Amino acid sequence: MNRRHQSFTLLQATQDSPTLAHLSALASESTTRLKLIESLIPATLRSAVRAGPIDGSVWCLILDNNSIAAKIRQLLPAFESHLRSNGCVVSAIRLKVLAKALPPP
Repeated sequence: MNRRHQSFTLLQATQDSPTLAHLSALASESTTRLKLIESLIPATLRSAVRAGPIDGSVWCLILDNNSIAAKIRQLLPAFESHLRSNGCVVSAIRLKVLAKALPPP
């Protein structure tokens, strides 16, 4: 059996698959949303906030720890308002704190 292996870029793969194209569009939209609110995030916290998944009209922000989550939680109304004024459909923003792996005993 003689198979030909043809290589293609990730962009080509996502365009050829409806599922991957949808996921790629959601990831791009999530990154765009983070860029829109970046100026509202205190400079000292920006590196600890990452764009997360979009599930319908609910967007998720991924945070490094609980103390950052507490501070960002106070800013959520401003984030939501700013996103809506820029044409994003956002009913809520969820916060998810990354779980750190415990060191071995």
